[in-house]
Amino acid sequence: MTTPRILLDESVKDLQAELWFAEPHGYMPMPLNFLLAEPGSSDADAMRAAVAPLLDAAPSELVRQRFVAQLALGQRMLGALCGFGTVYCSVGLHRDDIDPRGAHLLSLFTISWRDTNVAPRGVTAARAATSAKGHTHITFEELPCGPAVLSESTLRYAADSGLPQLPLLQVHAHLPHPDCKRLVVLTISSTAVARREEYRALLRGIVETVRFEDPMRVAS
Repeated sequence: MTTPRILLDESVKDLQAELWFAEPHGYMPMPLNFLLAEPGSSDADAMRAAVAPLLDAAPSELVRQRFVAQLALGQRMLGALCGFGTVYCSVGLHRDDIDPRGAHLLSLFTISWRDTNVAPRGVTAARAATSAKGHTHITFEELPCGPAVLSESTLRYAADSGLPQLPLLQVHAHLPHPDCKRLVVLTISSTAVARREEYRALLRGIVETVRFEDPMRVAS
């Protein structure tokens, strides 16, 4: 049995960080500041420069137009997420080990903050469970980072939203912050609704690594 490699991101040294977590293999962080940059800004210019080689390498104008359309769709989706307090997003690509064809599955991992009424962390977690409209498989657990509520939901975007109409599985973890004034929500989203158990286990693995204190400093 081989020991899994753990790579430390530069963000682990961020003095302004408010939580730490380990992300499994197969996820790539998305630079939200570039993807959602205001037109004419330096970040928007950097985004255009990064995308230019991909557009130049496209075999035809039709392929270029499709790429631009997909990028615009992704920006709209990320913009909608950030409107709900999302501060981190990464895209996951994993091989479907259950499907004999070996298809690949796409998912989105996000972290969002929500303000809450001042209350003990266990109470805040319980409120998150009872107020989660349409959520199923709700469980209350004590994890290394404290009390947590895990749940899942399946939704469809409105027809006029401009977003895909496929059913979207979302697996959530609500983790109250030690300051008792807010909670962080970790979510994995995917249209592969048949793989809910696998995504449930994937999120659980991430949540078990969450810490609200710098683990490097605590260990030293």
